[in-house]
Amino acid sequence: MAGEVLTILVIDDEESMRDSCSQIFLKDGFRAETAENGEVGLKKIEELHPHLVLVDLKMAGLSGFEVLERGLQLDKDLVFVVITGYATVESAVEAMKKGAYDFLPKPFSPEELRMIIRRGLERRLLLLETKALRREKKLMEENFVTMVSHQLRSPLAAIEQYFEVLLAGMVAPLDAGVKEMLTRAEERLAGLLQLINDWLDLSRLGQVRTTDAMKPVALRPLLGRLTEFWRPAAAKSGVTLSLRKTIGSDRAWGDEQSLEQIFSNLLSNAVKYNRPGGTVALAVREEVAAVAVEIRDTGVGIPAEHMPRLFDPFFRVKRTEDREEKGTGLGLPIAKKIAESHGGRIEVESKEGRGSTFTVFLPKEKKETDH
Repeated sequence: MAGEVLTILVIDDEESMRDSCSQIFLKDGFRAETAENGEVGLKKIEELHPHLVLVDLKMAGLSGFEVLERGLQLDKDLVFVVITGYATVESAVEAMKKGAYDFLPKPFSPEELRMIIRRGLERRLLLLETKALRREKKLMEENFVTMVSHQLRSPLAAIEQYFEVLLAGMVAPLDAGVKEMLTRAEERLAGLLQLINDWLDLSRLGQVRTTDAMKPVALRPLLGRLTEFWRPAAAKSGVTLSLRKTIGSDRAWGDEQSLEQIFSNLLSNAVKYNRPGGTVALAVREEVAAVAVEIRDTGVGIPAEHMPRLFDPFFRVKRTEDREEKGTGLGLPIAKKIAESHGGRIEVESKEGRGSTFTVFLPKEKKETDH
């Protein structure tokens, strides 16, 4: 904003006050604009986009309080300084509650006005700089996601294909030692690719509006498909999956693909951290304001001290009995973000050694009259 002439708008029904403030501002190198009442003031706020507004609280027609409220609706970062000849603590507090930056009682000296205006403009410039930095940070994050997607994931996927060709013996026969080394390298590479894919999913959740794809979703069929998909992996680990009877309606409002990702992540964990001979039970129930999906397992459970960090990115509970289990630590954060983007939430109950229950609460199906 270097070199820009800053605009100050004075809204007051006293002509002498408007003129005296304008002379001070013009002398100090600002652009001074005036309005004789609240209605005119609001129009000028909308047209001129001033950097600071000086507004009288007591005016005929719209009061300064009303101008303050409506002006902040037009520009939430606009800095207001309210002035009045009827200064009381109550009016000052009320003005601050409504979003005023500061309060100046009449009569005031030119230096008092200059001091409060200078502070107000500094705040305005800081707010604008903060917004610009946030936009720049968001753009950098989006560009970084694109870079990771194309410059890192693609070559790794190509390397993975080379490993598959080598391990299949299509280039030359491999002795046992070489094959074992290549197999381990391929497993590490697959883990790295999974980490990149999960991280990209997590990053994109902040960029894509899930609400754009919202529609009624029947949860029981979706859970049925996922149960069948995970059944072979569960059986391999000696775990039994079951989908219990639905209580009430199973119809939620959401993006089916995103919801599938939530439940797939939770089911994967329920199977992975279970015990041989354990169970995973899924259930859907209708509640007053939501549809709840419960995934209950009989696994190793989560220590109480780890519960507060359970949904932190990259956090994984360390246990000796599942050292061989690999993961990125992003499955639960992704599930939580998706649930929250739907206006829902995830609750967890767990006791170490006795299993865990994850419950996903989602908004109910919207009727046509709700749109």
